[in-house]
Amino acid sequence: MRAALWAASDRQATYVLTLVLQQGMTTAELLGAQALRIKRDRRRRLVQETILDLLDGARSLGELDVVRELRRRGMPMPTQQVVRKGRDGRYYLDLYWEEFGLVLEIDGIQHTWATSVIGDALRQNSLVIASDRVLRMPLLGLRLEPDAFFEQVEQALALGGWRRAA
Repeated sequence: MRAALWAASDRQATYVLTLVLQQGMTTAELLGAQALRIKRDRRRRLVQETILDLLDGARSLGELDVVRELRRRGMPMPTQQVVRKGRDGRYYLDLYWEEFGLVLEIDGIQHTWATSVIGDALRQNSLVIASDRVLRMPLLGLRLEPDAFFEQVEQALALGGWRRAA
């Protein structure tokens, strides 16, 4: 918690909170308990908002960024880190809107590695065969062309039956 409060930037603070979860050093619940001890700090709100997103299932900076942007754009909130069973065991869907039949996979650089490409493709194909639509959002795309990717998410949600409130 101190590392997040003392970080050089808000982005770095968010990264520290996410990193300790990714590495299994703590849980979002324990982070939340520690965050309640913060009475005054310029990052108190950032820490609390980040931990709420981590409690909802976010496990990477990219996922945090996407969920915050979905919220900002008025789109429905997905379930995060949905467990599925595949031929090689369990795997996780980054974001899933079950009601709309939509999966959004947020792809960091590791998804371009030769060891990941085949598994990713097989999992995506299985989801599509089972009737879910799968969109992929590379982190580079999130940084360089966010509007184009979020327009696709909105289109896919609409195809699944979601309607923006008037």
